[in-house]
Amino acid sequence: MSAPIDLELKKAFSELQVKMIDTQQKVKMADLQIDQLTRVQKHAKLTHAEITSLPDNTRLYEGVGRMFILQSKEEISNQLMDKQKTADEKIKELEQKKVYLERSVKEAEDNIREMLLSRRAH
Repeated sequence: MSAPIDLELKKAFSELQVKMIDTQQKVKMADLQIDQLTRVQKHAKLTHAEITSLPDNTRLYEGVGRMFILQSKEEISNQLMDKQKTADEKIKELEQKKVYLERSVKEAEDNIREMLLSRRAH
């Protein structure tokens, strides 16, 4: 009778290991994306701070590919604010995703722990 139990435990452990490796990779990717979005957000914030200190009649150019397009100060300011908002929203989404992933791994570990305890009780 112990052979089927051992096989079942072995299968559960291998599934947990695969799930943990997969989850760890996803958490690392989320961390990298959060870091990158934080840099984008900081860059947009600093650029916005510099632009607001300029006089209103200053000619501002936006880089598009290999060329520069003349834009009003207001348009560039709005674009930078939008960039900050989207980065902030994506960071919040990624943080929630990380919490979910970590919780799912913990639940899988708890399930295997319970399975081990119930096997020892028999």
